[in-house]
Amino acid sequence: MAHEDANLLEMVNITKEFPGVKALDSVNLAVRRGEIHAICGENGAGKSTLMKVLSGVYPAGTYTGDIRYDGSVRRFSGINASEEAGIAIIHQELALIPELSITENIFLGNEITSMGRIDWDEARRRTNELLQRVQLREDPDTPIKYLGVGKQQLVEIAKALEKDVKLLILDEPTAALNEHDSQQLLRLITDLKAEGMTSIMISHKLAEIEQISDSITIIRDGKSIETLSVDGTVDEDRIIRGMVGRTLGNRFPEKSSRIGDVMFEVRDWTVQHPLDTTRLVAKNSSFRVRAGEVVGFAGLMGAGRTELAMSIFGQSYGVKVSGEAFMHGEPAKIRTVKDAIKAGIAYVSEDRKSLGLNLLDTIKRSIVAAKLGRISKGSVVDDLDEARYAEEYRKDLRIKSPTVEAGVDTLSGGNQQKVVLAKWMFTQPELLILDEPTRGIDVGAKAEIYQIIRRLADEGKAIVLISSELPELIGMADRIYTIFEGEITGELDAARVDQETVMRHMAPTQKGHAA
Repeated sequence: MAHEDANLLEMVNITKEFPGVKALDSVNLAVRRGEIHAICGENGAGKSTLMKVLSGVYPAGTYTGDIRYDGSVRRFSGINASEEAGIAIIHQELALIPELSITENIFLGNEITSMGRIDWDEARRRTNELLQRVQLREDPDTPIKYLGVGKQQLVEIAKALEKDVKLLILDEPTAALNEHDSQQLLRLITDLKAEGMTSIMISHKLAEIEQISDSITIIRDGKSIETLSVDGTVDEDRIIRGMVGRTLGNRFPEKSSRIGDVMFEVRDWTVQHPLDTTRLVAKNSSFRVRAGEVVGFAGLMGAGRTELAMSIFGQSYGVKVSGEAFMHGEPAKIRTVKDAIKAGIAYVSEDRKSLGLNLLDTIKRSIVAAKLGRISKGSVVDDLDEARYAEEYRKDLRIKSPTVEAGVDTLSGGNQQKVVLAKWMFTQPELLILDEPTRGIDVGAKAEIYQIIRRLADEGKAIVLISSELPELIGMADRIYTIFEGEITGELDAARVDQETVMRHMAPTQKGHAA
């Protein structure tokens, strides 16, 4: 029987090297039984690498140092070995199979059988229980491909809860969730703690870490810097100082007063769900964006923010889109993505790895991909122009890579997001729709993205900013529209509202009225 010492986990002098890079340099981590232990650090600091060592993704023999877990030194040969020991990891890059249902994904490799056959009725019943536990109201037979990235995250957590877990590792668990749904998930993690669960949470949302964690280990440049006990003396500024080695100061740039005329407007925009045409994901929506203005969109998960944005961007989502769009007061026919780009509209997707980037491409090719005609003569791409423009954007947006020939898959999340921004800036748009542009990136990279957004607005671009982080919307936007069940429920002056006011419009108790 394992000795019941205070620490469930100790990682001692963990060093992990890749060709030419020391990702982890003698990192130490101690996690007490039954605590929520947060790991903080900038993108590329080594947080996810450390968890991949712990969970067997990087097996014993590929790193140096010791893992002491549940009273003994462990050498995990792979993920299955760590799962058998009661360790479950939910990666930032979700590992669900799109074509399979929620039930099939949850029990994949762990099927419930009766008399040699899979008992689907029992599997669905248990799936329903798990979905209720993670507050996800979906039919267990729904294919994963029809769920947004936020709901997929909840399915991943439900899948982990189905196993006999002693240590739950969550890598950016709330990155894709809005404020309301994040709070539900944090309550779930806290409830699991009350049941005796030990959790490790990696997150860039420092307010959440401060809210629920017991201890915080800070990693910087592959080294463990310090472990803080969460008490009244630890705040976001203290955590940031440990992460970046300095104080960031004001996180949001000063707003400009140089807002011009209405550049883009939609009227009575209505969109049907692609599978259920009786369901409207956008209902008679009307809004406008002025030149030099940042307009925020706030709503709970499933409210229809992304669906509205994608339908505007060349009808990329939904069927039987109706309504009118105007650019500079003139009617704009935007039936395809090509029409949208030609009209001067760009859309930065919330899911950069699936929809924003081809991870097999280089930085150079990614940046010019959306408008090859700008660097082509006839039908031939000018290689010199391609390299010149890509290098200009690499320097301008401070993309951390020595060369534009590097693959985008080698970049941290924040730098990948900069490549996506560069790709759409290259199309020379007048309207940029930014859907969760800072999701899953650290505070330092966020500050740089905010500066880029403000600079684009100062240059006269019209910006639509969709975000699940209310402080971000209030800090960055000039006006905020709120959406509930496909309807725009409010138009607010960002300078005169607080989070509670925005939340009341995001979830009205009566149709057309804020709570």
